[in-house]
Amino acid sequence: QVQLVESGGGSVQAGGSLRLSCVASGYAWYCKYDMNWYRQAPGKEREFVSVIHDDGSTTYADSVKGRFTISQDSAKNTAFLQMNSLKPEDTAMYYCKTTSTDWAHLTCLGDYWGQGTQVTVSS
Repeated sequence: QVQLVESGGGSVQAGGSLRLSCVASGYAWYCKYDMNWYRQAPGKEREFVSVIHDDGSTTYADSVKGRFTISQDSAKNTAFLQMNSLKPEDTAMYYCKTTSTDWAHLTCLGDYWGQGTQVTVSS
């Protein structure tokens, strides 16, 4: 059973930094999957923040480009989101999501979500 556990959230002042972590467990060693970060502010839709694909390539939402950096450990089961120059509008619950389209291994397929970690940025 795949489980995702996020950590690293907290409260910071505008201009500060936080580093989020997401640990994925339960995947078979041969599974390939992308690790995503999403966020949801109160009263708003959940939105995409960033993704690191299994091949190491990355994509960012325009709103965080140049300020956030996604990375992964060598085992590829932990993703990090380094968030710099934080703004009050970055305040949200941040969720980790894994996505597998590894059709060569059907047992790997699917999307999984973590429980989220709260980030609060004060002005």
